[in-house]
Amino acid sequence: MNHTHRLRRLGGSLLTLALGLALHTGASAQDTAAIRKNLAERLPNFPAIEEISKTPMPGLFEVRVNGTDLLYTDAEGNFLIQGMLIDTKARVNLTEERTDKLTAIAYKDLPFKDAFTIVKGNGKRKLAVFEDPNCGYCKKFERDLAKIDNVTVHVFLYPILSKDSADKSKAIWCAKDKAKAFTDWMVKDVPPPAANCDTAAVDRNVEFGKKNRINGTPTMIFVDGTRVPGAIPPEQIDKRLSEAKQPG
Repeated sequence: MNHTHRLRRLGGSLLTLALGLALHTGASAQDTAAIRKNLAERLPNFPAIEEISKTPMPGLFEVRVNGTDLLYTDAEGNFLIQGMLIDTKARVNLTEERTDKLTAIAYKDLPFKDAFTIVKGNGKRKLAVFEDPNCGYCKKFERDLAKIDNVTVHVFLYPILSKDSADKSKAIWCAKDKAKAFTDWMVKDVPPPAANCDTAAVDRNVEFGKKNRINGTPTMIFVDGTRVPGAIPPEQIDKRLSEAKQPG
């Protein structure tokens, strides 16, 4: 289990001052050098530090590793904290907010050539979703999609649950009508017909998802870059579709 998973599991926890952190006001070059030096010397197996930045909490610094994993330390690297940093006055989970920004995917940068589309109504609203054909929550999402109109859904087959998931994904990708084969399976439990074709797109989706830390299905990505893991009620999907604005 990586740091991000553990951080999210500790979502209700608060960082406290009880660790005896000294109060500092800035992320000076001296502080950054001391943190890097001391953590490297004391924790030889510690991942390479990619960024150190000051947090709103005096004396506390964010240490970013593995792309999007966040830990916290004092100015000398004497203490290392794994948990959620919460602004109690603003009632904001700062760790979660920061992680969301780090894992955001620009909608325009998605590899749409490796997806197929399902268009409903005028198709003006846009949504991308990564789905595993054997994912129960994905099937629920597809059934809920019947309640949503005027949307174009770009479906990225993302088989991460089992070999059978990959087999089904490749059969769907090779179908003459990908959208129909996918919907028939997800909504009606009609297995996709066996077929052969170039399925490199499915493999690329898995590589893309792992690189961008798409760790579960379904994962929805809206035009504003917002990522929503897991199935959410159709009314929430509809609301997000209407509110999401693509960056100019």
